[in-house]
Amino acid sequence: MKFDLDSLQVLDAIVEAGTFAEAARRLHRTQSAVSYAVGKLEKSLSLQLFDRSGHRAELTDSGRAILDEGRALLARAQQLESMAHQLSENWEAKLEVIIDGILPIDPILGVLKNFADEAIPTRIQVKMEFLGGVQYRFNRDDADIMVVKDFEPNFGLRATALSPVEVVLVCSRDHPLAELDADSPADRQILHEHVELTVQDSSPSGRADTRMFGGPRVFYLSDFHAKKAALLAGLGFGWMPLYLVREELACRRLVEFPYLEISRYQFTPMAVHQTSRPLGRAGRRFIESLQAAVS
Repeated sequence: MKFDLDSLQVLDAIVEAGTFAEAARRLHRTQSAVSYAVGKLEKSLSLQLFDRSGHRAELTDSGRAILDEGRALLARAQQLESMAHQLSENWEAKLEVIIDGILPIDPILGVLKNFADEAIPTRIQVKMEFLGGVQYRFNRDDADIMVVKDFEPNFGLRATALSPVEVVLVCSRDHPLAELDADSPADRQILHEHVELTVQDSSPSGRADTRMFGGPRVFYLSDFHAKKAALLAGLGFGWMPLYLVREELACRRLVEFPYLEISRYQFTPMAVHQTSRPLGRAGRRFIESLQAAVS
């Protein structure tokens, strides 16, 4: 490299101080050492950075351009030094999190915003999967955390419970199922007469949601927002997390229809990580912050 950061710091100090002498005082160096550093930089770049013909040395156009770029490099170097210091204090270099698409995203985004506001050095990757695809991606990518509705537990996984999520069985107000009342609730045979809407499992095995009703006509959607649009269009019926349809239920664009067994249930999401690879500060902070956000 034709220059070093120290020379750029000297150049910046001279411009900020106004004179070589004042820069030397601020840098706790001799004036000759400051002049030498500038001369060394000019020689290495084959550029004249200061016009010394007048009473006072002034930056040349080349000097101004080098100063602008140099300041950007100095700022980046300072960021790099700060990041190295933070990483040495047990912040992970990277944190990969797999999120179940049925879960509310707002609390997760809030946690990520706090990470950004605090300039936490960890690079965070968040990926969304559905049903069995969450644990499949967690295992395949050797991810750090999965936040999941259901998973297959084993002794190598540690789970932290989050706040429950309520799920409701709904259809459009114009759908035939919306005409049912508590005296004549739907049973499985009635539901089999209509199209059931569900979200596609994103794992290669594509296992079915255990809450499906097993009818002959099922439409698979890519995510819960697409499923909600299909419900509003009267395409069929299906389970939806209550937080996504609360407003539509309130204004009766969607209705919760009675089912012989249950038309609502709750599940407790889990934040899961591997016991063989303990979480660092970012992973622990992520789970703790998420617990606080959803509660």
